[in-house]
Amino acid sequence: MIDLHYWPTPNGHKITLFLEEAGLPYRIVPVDIGKGDQFKPDYLAISPNNKMPAIVDHAPADGGAPVSVFESGAILLYLADKTGRFIAQDLRGRNVVNEWLFWQMGGLGPMTGQYGHFTVYAPEKIPYAIERYTNEARRLLGVLDKRLAGRAFIAGDDYTIADMAAYPWISPYTKAPIDLADFAQVRRWHAAIAERPATQRAYARATEVNPSAGQPLSEEEKKILFGQGSRKS
Repeated sequence: MIDLHYWPTPNGHKITLFLEEAGLPYRIVPVDIGKGDQFKPDYLAISPNNKMPAIVDHAPADGGAPVSVFESGAILLYLADKTGRFIAQDLRGRNVVNEWLFWQMGGLGPMTGQYGHFTVYAPEKIPYAIERYTNEARRLLGVLDKRLAGRAFIAGDDYTIADMAAYPWISPYTKAPIDLADFAQVRRWHAAIAERPATQRAYARATEVNPSAGQPLSEEEKKILFGQGSRKS
């Protein structure tokens, strides 16, 4: 059994996408980031960066004590290695998957996240920041669009953890959608993943865990999410 410490965010969705595709037994442990659950000592013991998601695998491959993993990219790699699925097994194919997984972790996620922060959540509109991150998010979509030309999925014909990592970060902010009209390949790829039954099951967990998912944040939630700085536990 895997405990998934989860809240319905793009990074959280990455892991439910994998678990639903693989059919691994898992239990969701809600981490209400709007109430500060990510700062609780028990959670920091498995996710010291006070970010979500994290997992605890109670049946690791080596048969030993439970294994905890934090950081969504590391979790995807761990689960892919555990199951032998959704990652190429040959050297060159695995390298391609890893490249695009880390591209998402270092680029698409953080830059789109900053786009969302300054366009949706920031208390004041800063034109320079909005323009900066809008342009960068669109640049990265262009990179992905070019990569997907002639390929069903990011790494080739097979659906992998690179796709699971990138999919939730495609225009995730309903209050500030990014126009995808210029990115035909991204739209085609995104629609194909959305139709997968496992994707639909994964996203159904969002409202199950948080019925208010997608609703505006309260001022208190904003303070907790954006005002912690170098908070010490």
